[in-house]
Amino acid sequence: MPKKSTYKGLQENVRNLKTPKIDVWRNQYTDKDYVVTLQHPEFTCVCPKTALPDFAAITIQYKPDKVCVELKSFKLYLLFYRDVGIFHEHVINKILDDFVASCRPRWVGIKGEFNMRGGIKTTVTSEYNRS
Repeated sequence: MPKKSTYKGLQENVRNLKTPKIDVWRNQYTDKDYVVTLQHPEFTCVCPKTALPDFAAITIQYKPDKVCVELKSFKLYLLFYRDVGIFHEHVINKILDDFVASCRPRWVGIKGEFNMRGGIKTTVTSEYNRS
């Protein structure tokens, strides 16, 4: 009989994961409704169950309000996940939470397209809309 796999407890504190700060700068065009697209085609993290690397293309689209995200700090933020064991669904939602906390956009959508594993391709999308 095969050994029973368990995922219990692997991600209990994911929302409290201490991540690097995402810096911002003042938006001079707060009167405009425009979209900024950020793409990171070489995102990596680690499967919390197998410790194998996961690779993804991350795309973020957001409508800035008072501030915009500073790109170098955001790059360093994304690189932080390289050695973090985290499920695909959790990493996309954690990025969304941290992104919203840093710049309080009018709207943001995040899409993670993870490379195939075991013949299955995973795409996770999450969004925030300040209404």
